[in-house]
Amino acid sequence: MAELPLSGVRVLDMTVVWAGPYSTMLLADWGAEVIRIESTQYPPPTTRVPAHPSEAQVKVGKENKLWNMAYPNWDPGPRAWNTQPTFNAHSRNKLSMTADIRNPEGWDIFCEMLKISDVFIENNVPETMEKWGITYENLSKINPNLVYIRMPAYGWSGSFKDYRALGLHVDAVVGHLWTRSYTDTDMSERGDIVLADAMAGITASFLIVNGLRYRRKTGKGQLIELSLAEGFIPFMSDAVMDYTMNGRIQESNGNRHTSMAPHGCYPCAGDDMWINIAVATDEQWQSFCALMGRSDLVTDERFVDTLSRWHNQDDLDAIVIDWTKDQDHWELAKSLQAQGITAGPVLNSRELLHDPQLRDRDYYHSLTHAESGTYDYNGPLWKMSKTPNKLRLPPCRLGEHNEYVYKELLGISDERYKELEEAGHIGMDFIDSIP
Repeated sequence: MAELPLSGVRVLDMTVVWAGPYSTMLLADWGAEVIRIESTQYPPPTTRVPAHPSEAQVKVGKENKLWNMAYPNWDPGPRAWNTQPTFNAHSRNKLSMTADIRNPEGWDIFCEMLKISDVFIENNVPETMEKWGITYENLSKINPNLVYIRMPAYGWSGSFKDYRALGLHVDAVVGHLWTRSYTDTDMSERGDIVLADAMAGITASFLIVNGLRYRRKTGKGQLIELSLAEGFIPFMSDAVMDYTMNGRIQESNGNRHTSMAPHGCYPCAGDDMWINIAVATDEQWQSFCALMGRSDLVTDERFVDTLSRWHNQDDLDAIVIDWTKDQDHWELAKSLQAQGITAGPVLNSRELLHDPQLRDRDYYHSLTHAESGTYDYNGPLWKMSKTPNKLRLPPCRLGEHNEYVYKELLGISDERYKELEEAGHIGMDFIDSIP
């Protein structure tokens, strides 16, 4: 395999939940040596936890189909922190070391790692990092060439600086939650969406590459600040501009479009099977009517042109549903596409895993995890014509690469390694008191 673009770049990773780990996953996929610095004494919030789930918790997770409790065969095993599904989903190609940086000995280890790293990334609550002394002012003294990226929810200044937030909260604060629902539901029925995390993960990777480029040109590192909320607002640009120009607050249209009709998600044959259809032009509408066997609708005054169809969507959707409800969503999508009409089946997770398009493109890569087993993971997110790529390492287990980091990178002796084990810095197990 050709050398990957980020080979030779070392990233020290202290990220949690999704936004940060997603960013470092992308960096690791393309060759960076990403080393997660963790602790056996405390778990990162909502990352490898619960560390010791009870049978009752697992049962509730299974009964309610909770994604964060979906252990392989609903069995967390003796080290649940290594089989936690949301952690493993974005932890391939990474390494894990352990050290308790809350005490002076652990802080010294952390500093030694900073000296030999190119990038440090974290997405914790700002006041937590400040309490620990993990600021750019302090870290740049240890390594002036360090590219340091911080990813607070609302930025490093302002009254929201130390507010706790997950993707759902950012989704609400930036106004996205307001616009995504069905017209007949209220705010309480709008589910958990974490698009801000995905946005931030991708953006952070881009910013890190920019920081490394700047360092190559100037020889200087720098602090990069990425606010999840501010980074997501451009995705709301149409709503912002609509209010700016028209004084209008956008409401949710469900699956409907501002100009196209029919446009929506329609039921098909089978248990909870659906298809998405979007008719953009009068020519597409005529083809759509021919496929339905309803040429009479072309001249129906309710649907004669785009504007008429848009104003009569309730009547139009009833007709479309009556046609789609007894058809296979895959076959119907193919028929519509053959007529130049945008359409696609709504896939559940099983169908997504076996999607012929993704399989034809070798999108999924198989990895064997020592405790979880062998499963398919999504492969690299893009392809490069001169740089073939594939997944190399399964999700990292807690402290799995301690010997490599301590002995090879830091040059610690076997005797000192043993002392750090006894002191609780080095290990592969969380302490029993962690829930």
